[in-house]
Amino acid sequence: MQSTPVSQDVARLGAGMLQFAMGIDKLDTPDKVLDSLHGLTSQVSKLNVWGALLFPLRAADLSGVERGKTVFLHKSVNEGWWDEWLELSRRYPPLGVMLAQMSLAPFTKSEMMQRLEPLGIDRWSIELAMKYGIRDAIVCPVGGRWLIAYWSPTPLAQRVSEEARAILFMGATFAAIRLQKLVGPQPNRIGNGAALTPREIAVLRLMSIGHQVRDTAQLLELGEETIRSHLKKAQIKLGVQNRSHAIAQAIRLHLIN
Repeated sequence: MQSTPVSQDVARLGAGMLQFAMGIDKLDTPDKVLDSLHGLTSQVSKLNVWGALLFPLRAADLSGVERGKTVFLHKSVNEGWWDEWLELSRRYPPLGVMLAQMSLAPFTKSEMMQRLEPLGIDRWSIELAMKYGIRDAIVCPVGGRWLIAYWSPTPLAQRVSEEARAILFMGATFAAIRLQKLVGPQPNRIGNGAALTPREIAVLRLMSIGHQVRDTAQLLELGEETIRSHLKKAQIKLGVQNRSHAIAQAIRLHLIN
């Protein structure tokens, strides 16, 4: 079977992204990381870098969003958008962030609208973006920790091939890795190094299918107090108050099935 030829633009994007990845360790601030990525995508693909967000630990809880610490906005975005978004997001969790935190693959704003069919107040983030000239976007969730987004003043459905989307996601991944190193550990955020241990995951998995502490202890051949200790540690790491919420959070983060 004859393979489909790669377009010149995709080839240029791929070559440029490799150069971006090779030089990323020299970029010593989040702004420089985003600027470097933007310089490539805006020239080759006519896509602007929107910014980067470190996901909160709890879905839809954006109370801890802080410019320069957990969110980095590229200068291609109007500052007015940020001011309005921040105010509204505290009252109405934005669908794009919620979907990204549960997604494993990049998606466009247009695809989000088709998938979720937002109505009423749920459309606020879409309408706000349109107000500031952001017609469409590619949202890249990276590693359950970061959201990196590109934006466009025109629809993207017919303009970004699957090959280009994969390269853009690769760039977002490299950017997220570098940003994580630059910002360091963040308390109460995914990616702060407090990963669940195998035994904590095993306890949550068994309890998620209906086993109580006594059953779980017998199945894992551990003491009941040890099971309770694992549960307590998992709750602290996941930032939740009880075991039911810990199980739900672990499922949402794909730590257990």
